Amino acid sequence: MDTLVVEVILNSEAKATVCGLFAIALWCAAPGLIRSLSQLFSPLGGAALMYTLGAFLLVIFLGRPHIRQWPRSYLIVGSALFVAYEICLSLSLGYAQDNAQAIELGVVNYLWPCLTVMLAIAMNGQKARWIIVPGSACALFGILWVVSGDGLAVSKIAERISSNPLSYSLSLSGALIFALYCNVTRRYAGGQNGVAFFFTLTAIALWIKYAFSDQQIGLFTVRNTIELIAAATSMAGGYALWNVGILRGNLTLLATVSYFAPVLSSAFAAAWLGAVVTTQFWQGAMFVTVGSLICWAATRRRTVPPEL
Repeated sequence: MDTLVVEVILNSEAKATVCGLFAIALWCAAPGLIRSLSQLFSPLGGAALMYTLGAFLLVIFLGRPHIRQWPRSYLIVGSALFVAYEICLSLSLGYAQDNAQAIELGVVNYLWPCLTVMLAIAMNGQKARWIIVPGSACALFGILWVVSGDGLAVSKIAERISSNPLSYSLSLSGALIFALYCNVTRRYAGGQNGVAFFFTLTAIALWIKYAFSDQQIGLFTVRNTIELIAAATSMAGGYALWNVGILRGNLTLLATVSYFAPVLSSAFAAAWLGAVVTTQFWQGAMFVTVGSLICWAATRRRTVPPEL
């Protein structure tokens, strides 16, 4: 956020850290709001509206992107990965069979922090201690525990996935894609922040897909419009504030808190959507959180916290 206003206001690490923490809170609210938008405006229509408004907000707060200054590899690969991830995330939630499944899919998506660390080892030569192995196993077990629903049985997991293979595959693919995006950004971005441009591309891609679908955008009411603004603000505002936090704030604190997002996000979504989730679900979400924290601790000496 390279404006004069930000330079004047955010003149301390504490204030920048607060911005980072607020970004995490906004992102935690996003999955529940995205699911709500899909019910109000259709999965494709709601996502397209959200990213369109989000792109507009980001241009206002971050300024017009100067893509000619970006490394070509970041422009091409970063754009493709970001757009693919955002589409996977929004549509996996939008196509969920019910609100409880949408919350479950949100936790599956949060496998990305663990995947980010593992890809950092393979792609960027990140050093890691042996605890990366139990950390990864803990996160994966958490996902299986969430998806299983009752106990831990391969047949139950297969049954739940086969009930909606599109959403589960989109959510899991999104986790892998965003892990790739984090590592590509770290390696090739050269300090550039392309989120406003990427939001614009995401909106364009969704509108094109919507044009060839049979979905219809619902009526705009006061409530629907407020929810649209809230969803766009949670996504766009989260990215804008996170940029401030990681540049000037307490990175260790922000990284630690960010890994509690699966639990915080699920809690907000359950309350917002009025969905009932089981004790086993919360246990699985905690396993994902703990596993991600262990993976981060395994590379703590060298790791800069990735974007959410």
